[in-house]
Amino acid sequence: MPIIVQKFGGSSVADSQKILAAARKAIRAQQRGNQVVVVVSAMGDNTDLLIDLAQQITDQPPAREMDMLLSTGEQVSVALMAMAIHSLGHKAISLTGAQIGIVTDSTHGKARIQSISTERMTKALDEGNIVIAAGFQGIDESLDITTLGRGGSDTTAVALAAALHADACEIYTDVDGVYTTDPRVVPEARQLRQISYDEMLELATAGAGVMHNRSIEFAKKFSVPVHVRSSFSDKPGTMIVREPEAVGIPVCGAAMIKNEARVTVLGVPDRPGAAITIFSKVSGKSIPMDMIAQNVAADGRTDISFSVPRDELPHTIRSMEEAVKELGAEGHDCDDEVSKISIVGLGMATQPGVAERMFRSLAEKGINIQMITTSEIKISVLVAREHAQEALRTVHAEFNLGKEPEAVAGKPAAAPVPPQTNDVVARMSKMEQLIIEDISLDESQARVTVNSVPDIPGLAAQVFDDVAQSGVVVDMIVQNVGRGGRTNISFTMPQKDLEKSIRVIREQADILGCPPPGSSPRVAKLSVFGVGMKSHTSVASRLFSALAAEGVNVELISTTEVRVNVIVDGAHGEKGRAALLKEFADAMG
Repeated sequence: MPIIVQKFGGSSVADSQKILAAARKAIRAQQRGNQVVVVVSAMGDNTDLLIDLAQQITDQPPAREMDMLLSTGEQVSVALMAMAIHSLGHKAISLTGAQIGIVTDSTHGKARIQSISTERMTKALDEGNIVIAAGFQGIDESLDITTLGRGGSDTTAVALAAALHADACEIYTDVDGVYTTDPRVVPEARQLRQISYDEMLELATAGAGVMHNRSIEFAKKFSVPVHVRSSFSDKPGTMIVREPEAVGIPVCGAAMIKNEARVTVLGVPDRPGAAITIFSKVSGKSIPMDMIAQNVAADGRTDISFSVPRDELPHTIRSMEEAVKELGAEGHDCDDEVSKISIVGLGMATQPGVAERMFRSLAEKGINIQMITTSEIKISVLVAREHAQEALRTVHAEFNLGKEPEAVAGKPAAAPVPPQTNDVVARMSKMEQLIIEDISLDESQARVTVNSVPDIPGLAAQVFDDVAQSGVVVDMIVQNVGRGGRTNISFTMPQKDLEKSIRVIREQADILGCPPPGSSPRVAKLSVFGVGMKSHTSVASRLFSALAAEGVNVELISTTEVRVNVIVDGAHGEKGRAALLKEFADAMG
């Protein structure tokens, strides 16, 4: 019999009437011939009320006791949901995370799922029950209650769907589905019929608040079709599967993280392994880094910038003070008034000119770009927070995201292929481990650096408009934060286009009063691509440590949620790839 997992968020179970409405949805799904598991969050603002109550008692509540406290919110919801289903004449049983058999590590407040036992759920389903599972929680090996952190109920739902080989995981929320951007900021935003796992993962971690990235990581890893729907209507919603909505569309969505902070370590010695000190300090405190940018060194030193959530800035600054001393760097700088704007789409990997369009549209609005990082399917820029909403509206309009695509539709969502039992057991035992899908080496590229250019609105647009008009297809772009009103921009392109690129940049340098461009005729691009890279904060430090051990120095860094790209000297490409394959052998999928 098919299995459906339904998840209802806090707004969907905020009062008794909404709980009864959710119960009816679960019953209807069962009546259509499915076995049904329902995952629920705490009611409405219950979690916030519990946090406030704890803070009235103490400013520093123990993490273990906070998990004991916060887990009660979901326990209230599951009991009431089971009562609602009984009152409507059907069978249900409520289970806590511990009763289900969700085993996690012991990181209170941010626990990772290690395994899930399906025996009790399967037995209850076979007896005709609708199983009501508490989201957001599990139990560690010491039998202590743990919570999964932000987005924990989404994570629980998709993880249970994976463990049970469910035919679909339906996420019921207060919106109709996944939109091209936040409709509260951009009224023209359009609901997507379908979106790929990779696109959704990039959007989720770029600021799209519909789902949390950990749940999408689970869905991709275990091929779980996810259906995002409204709790308050029967609209079709959005399917999250392997294929995009349409083929040939360069951008499927735009997103904003409004409350970001930028940290720059200034004057880092340009030697193998210098970045390790920085990234190990941050990952050691489980602080998620977002954009990471390192440009080509000048006079033996370079600046390394990265962004973190604004509320993590105080912890990050303390870590950077330690790193500066250990490295002998010149110092550090930060800005807590920045926002990240991103565009995402599988199609941009095959269509030139996407970055130029984004930069030009922002320039026409007078919005200055402070940092740029790119990957095959995502371009992110850092802008002043006061310009963030206008920047989001601008790029959304530039790529006509409010309009239905005319390109060929993506393939319909395929039913997941049930894995063999032994494979299931093996995979469930490492549910949240990092999975590296590919470590690639591209030795076909060259690099050009525009040095000491004025840090003004329109700069990036001018640079890449001229490059695009010359017929050069740009791959990786890195712009770090400017110093003294000047900044550097580096980009890579096919080696055959190096001389053409240098001519274009030399002409621009003359106009802007900048030094001649720097270049390298042969560079190697190393890419690490995988699932769980955002939530496993040690990936960057492991990567740089492995390269440093082999004496491979990193010239450029650019990161996204699913990929870390670095540029190294062309002669060191194979050595670098071998070092990364060895380092991540335990995580290769």
